[in-house]
Amino acid sequence: MDNLVAFIFAVIVTGFFMLSYLKKQKKIEQEALESAEKGKLRSDGPQSQHPHIDANYCIGCATCTLVCPEGDVLAMLGGKAVIVNGYKCIGHSLCAEVCPVGAITMVLASPSMGGDMAYLTPQYETITIDEGEIGGTVAKYPRQKLVMTSPVEFPMYGKFKKMQLSKEELIDFWHKVLERADFKVRQGEKVEDIKKGEDGIFTVMTPRGQYRTHSVVLALGKSGSPRKLGVKGEELPKVMYRLIEADHYVNKKILIVGGGDSAVEAAMGLGHQVGNKVTLSYRKEAFGRIKEGNTQRVQESIRKGKVKVVFNSIPAEFKENSVVLEVNGKQEEIPNDFVWIFAGGQPPTAFLKKIGIGFGNQDLTSTGSKEAKQAALAQA
Repeated sequence: MDNLVAFIFAVIVTGFFMLSYLKKQKKIEQEALESAEKGKLRSDGPQSQHPHIDANYCIGCATCTLVCPEGDVLAMLGGKAVIVNGYKCIGHSLCAEVCPVGAITMVLASPSMGGDMAYLTPQYETITIDEGEIGGTVAKYPRQKLVMTSPVEFPMYGKFKKMQLSKEELIDFWHKVLERADFKVRQGEKVEDIKKGEDGIFTVMTPRGQYRTHSVVLALGKSGSPRKLGVKGEELPKVMYRLIEADHYVNKKILIVGGGDSAVEAAMGLGHQVGNKVTLSYRKEAFGRIKEGNTQRVQESIRKGKVKVVFNSIPAEFKENSVVLEVNGKQEEIPNDFVWIFAGGQPPTAFLKKIGIGFGNQDLTSTGSKEAKQAALAQA
C-alpha cells in the first residue's frame, strides 16, 4: 500500500513538472514564431554573413540560441534551431563555433541580395584596399559611441576580450597593434584603379603614385557614398549625412532621417546635448533593424523627452529655417536648424566592376524566414 501511494505521488509530481516544462516550451515556441513573423515584416532577412542551419544534423540542444550577443536571432522551433530575426545578425559566428554536431555553417547574404555580391572562385587571390584614416567607419562615429565587438586574437599582439568600448578606446587599441607590428599605413589615398599585368603582378593606382603587389585585399564595406533622398532643398548646407561630434550642437532644432542604428545613435547623442530638440523621422511604423541595446536606449530617450520619433513619415522639403514632413499622407512644417540623413550608402559596385570583379546571383542559402516556416510546418 505504501509503495502504491509513493508511486502515485511520484507520478503526480513528475506530471506537474512535465506539464510546466511543456507549457514553457510552447510559450517559447510561440514567441519564436511571433519573432519570425516580425522578422519577415521588418527585413529581407540577414544582410551579410549569417548562419545556415542544416535541420538534418541539428539535435535541438539550443546552445546556439544562447550564445548570440545580438539577442533573439536564433530560436527553437519544432525541436530545431532556426533564424527568426535575421536582420539582427551581424556575423559573429559564435553559434557555429559552439554547435556540437557541426550543423551550422556561416554563409553570405540571401539570394535576393546576390546581384550586389562579388562572385568569387578559388582562383582569385585575396586583395586589401582602404581610403581615409585609421579606423574607417568607426572613426566617423559620434564621440564615445559604444562599439560592439567579439573576443578576437591579433597576430603579434595577443587576445582582445572586451565586448563593449568607446570608439576612442578601439582606435587607440588599433594604433597600438600597428605600432607593435611596425605596420606601414598610407592614409588619405584613394585607389582609382587596379590592373593585373601579364606577369601576374597587380598595379594599384592612386593620385599619389602606383604600387606593385602580388595580392590585394578589398575591404571597402557596403556603405560607399551617402544615399541622397532627392528631396527639394537637400542641397542646403544645413543638410548633412555624417555626425562626428554631437556636443558641437546645442540649443538647436534638429531632424534625423532614418531608422537604422546610425540614425538612432545620432538622435540619442544629439538629444542629450543642452537645449536640443531632436525629431527622428522614420518611414516605417516601428524600428525593426536596430540592435537590442539601441532599442532599449532609444525607448528610454523617448520616455525622458530627449528624442521625439515620428513614424510613418518622410521629408517632403527642406527649408532655411524649417522642414516639411509628410506624416500619414499629410504635410506638417516644423522649425529646424540642422538635418542629418542616415539612409545608407551607394555601394562601390561600379569601381568593383571597373577592376574586373564579376557579380551575379549566388543561391547560397535559404533565408531565415523560410527556415522558420519549414520548422513550423514540420511541427504542425
